[in-house]
Amino acid sequence: MVSQEQRRRQLAREKFLRQQQRRTEARRKSRLRNSVIASVLGVVVIGSVALYTTGVLKDDDKKANASAETTPGATPSASPNDKPSDPCKKAAAGSVKKLSWKKEPAMSVDTSAKYTLKLATTCGDIGIALKTSAAPHTVNSFDFLAGEGYFDHTKCHRLTTQGIYVLQCGDPQGTGTGGPGYTLPDENLKDKSLKNNTYPAGTVAMANTGQAHTGGSQFFLVYKDSPLPPSYTPFGTIDAAGMKVLDKIAKAGENTGGGDGAPNATVVIDKATVARS
Repeated sequence: MVSQEQRRRQLAREKFLRQQQRRTEARRKSRLRNSVIASVLGVVVIGSVALYTTGVLKDDDKKANASAETTPGATPSASPNDKPSDPCKKAAAGSVKKLSWKKEPAMSVDTSAKYTLKLATTCGDIGIALKTSAAPHTVNSFDFLAGEGYFDHTKCHRLTTQGIYVLQCGDPQGTGTGGPGYTLPDENLKDKSLKNNTYPAGTVAMANTGQAHTGGSQFFLVYKDSPLPPSYTPFGTIDAAGMKVLDKIAKAGENTGGGDGAPNATVVIDKATVARS
């Protein structure tokens, strides 16, 4: 016979086992519930991140557009799809010559005669009437360099479309830092065409470092009136056909979208020739 004490212990043990079972079941349900919650939260978090990221990108786009539209002087960069097609032809076969001289060439041009410079470029021919008597050192240098093939196959490396309106050429390195190894004196800075600190459209002038007498081989062609101090030797005037070529180059724009960079048109001087008229 089971004693009363044994019966009490048996009931207590059964009660304990039932409690343990309930706790185990509760823990199992809790783990299952937490797992479900975690899964749901994961989906929500992922979805929220995706929505947030999308929202941020849209805001950034709006901010970028607003910045470009409201910043004075800023020009929005063209998207790849908006980039104008290259209006110029393929460059002629050949390579740039690496030439340098220690001093300015001896004077050989007739300062009383008329000379013209023809730039046969991938975008068309640019004819330039040279101001020999007003800028003899500059014209003589161009005659010498052209005769040596110095400008042949060189790329016009800079186009400005804001503030001033010029195409810059004459650097065999294509970086804006190249030169023939010698410098030229400034000339013709009181040319009657330079009025009100403006270089008129059609002017060809020497580039320099900003210091006096630092011109070399780099020059710029003005396709629209440009406000500049009379510090750059004006030595030529572009013909009508050449102005049309420059207009075509300018319309293609430059590669930064900011108004000063490499031209989108591939402007290469296939051949430069100076001839006595």
